[in-house]
Amino acid sequence: MSLISTLARMEAVEAGRAQPLATVRHRHLAERPLVFVPLTTAGEAGAPLGALVGTDPDEPRLLVVPQPRDRDLRFAFLAELADEILPYVDSFADGVEAVEKNETDPETGKKVKVEVELCSDAPQLILPSRSGVEYVRLLGRSMRFRRTAEQDPETPFPAPPRVPLLGRWLTHFGDRARVPGSSLLLAATDLLNRHWATGQSSLEDQHLGALLAWIDVPDGESGAEAALRAELGRDAAGQLLCPPAGPATDPAFDNRLLAPAIERYDRARQALGTAQDGASADERLGELHRAEREIRRLIATQLKPTWDAVWRAVELLRELPEGARVPDRWTRDRWSFTAHRDRVTAGEPPQPRRDDAVTAARKLAAREQAQGQLEAQEALDDPLVLAGRRLTGEAFVAEVVEVTMAWTESKRPAPRPLLTVRTEDRPHLGEGVKVYRSLDGKPQTAQFAGHDDDGSMVLRILDRMGRGKEPAEGSVPEKGERLAWTLFEHEARVGAKLPDPEETPWTHGGPPRADVAELPDAVTPEDVL
Repeated sequence: MSLISTLARMEAVEAGRAQPLATVRHRHLAERPLVFVPLTTAGEAGAPLGALVGTDPDEPRLLVVPQPRDRDLRFAFLAELADEILPYVDSFADGVEAVEKNETDPETGKKVKVEVELCSDAPQLILPSRSGVEYVRLLGRSMRFRRTAEQDPETPFPAPPRVPLLGRWLTHFGDRARVPGSSLLLAATDLLNRHWATGQSSLEDQHLGALLAWIDVPDGESGAEAALRAELGRDAAGQLLCPPAGPATDPAFDNRLLAPAIERYDRARQALGTAQDGASADERLGELHRAEREIRRLIATQLKPTWDAVWRAVELLRELPEGARVPDRWTRDRWSFTAHRDRVTAGEPPQPRRDDAVTAARKLAAREQAQGQLEAQEALDDPLVLAGRRLTGEAFVAEVVEVTMAWTESKRPAPRPLLTVRTEDRPHLGEGVKVYRSLDGKPQTAQFAGHDDDGSMVLRILDRMGRGKEPAEGSVPEKGERLAWTLFEHEARVGAKLPDPEETPWTHGGPPRADVAELPDAVTPEDVL
């Protein structure tokens, strides 16, 4: 936790409400996100209980599994979920724009520009909490290798037709959520925690109701009081006023309400199976429908408060202006979505259970690069984030007090102007250390050349001044300008090129075997009740 975050939390405790950690929104919010609020059976992470899903805050779709131990009912739930999510995903697949991209010519090995398709927008899924994001990843893992009757007529317990496709998409969203700065799959709690600091612990910040209580404080209360009521407040029946943000349920709800309702449903289903004539069958069918409606009503009472809380979080975040570099990161999400769309359209197999050594190394390197780039871009977009880097000596804001022109001593002299700057910050500068500032969206490099007699710093500009002997207009700061400089690079460096998977050394398992077909995931305790 940075010093700025610690100070903000202390101020939140004193003020009784959350304090801002950012002045802009550092994540993309789609105009039409899909909110997904899931619930699972207690103690069984792989057994869905219900969900609210949709793009309209006033018209959510309620999905319920009245008996989670029934495989057919679970498959019916997944089929209904696919009917909600896949049309939303497909609605972004056809809108494309033509862009130029550098690719390597296989014959010459040279970089050439080719025109490719890029989806003009991409879907966005928002879950209540981080555990919900993990649940999406688990769903994708358990669904993408399922076989349908159309694929394999002899497969036991075939899945509904579109369930494996939904598993592939949820796996992609789950993998993308691990990339820092990605916005395809988001948790509402992570979004709020990135932009506000509360007066409670990081663990308590994972409760969406308590987190919103600090940010959107009710009149006449403090954030601590409202958060305590959100966490522990119960009604006359002993049920939580603000149920957990899923996918877990409250034990009091499970024991007092849900378990008896499911038991009534089981008895009604058994009675229907033993009906002797049409009249008794109709009566018992009505009892079964009433038992199912009661389960749906109970599940809705647990999901609706969280559904409303997620949309309230979206409203609060929309009030913040979007950061200048957020669209660039969303463009990378669009490339990711387009690439997976193309893989699905081409009929490629599902994502493997386990990445080969080269693919895993590439993913890790890409995530490390994305993390460094995200931290730099957030600091450049937001003076409040930059203040935290200034406190740690990784950046400074200085006023230019003098500009002295100088050139290199070579046959073709190049400009190397010296800037005398004055700052009250204490950057960790040493001889020859490079610093960077943003010039027209690109980093300009300067080198620390020492201190002046009065203690001012001297910086030597090194690049982005054009090719002439005289610097290009606007490329050299003028006297009186106040500029932000960073000791960290604005663009993360690309690591060493990795070999192709076919050239994986034996120390890392050797090349992937093409003669071994991809098998479904092994059955685990999470998959079976």
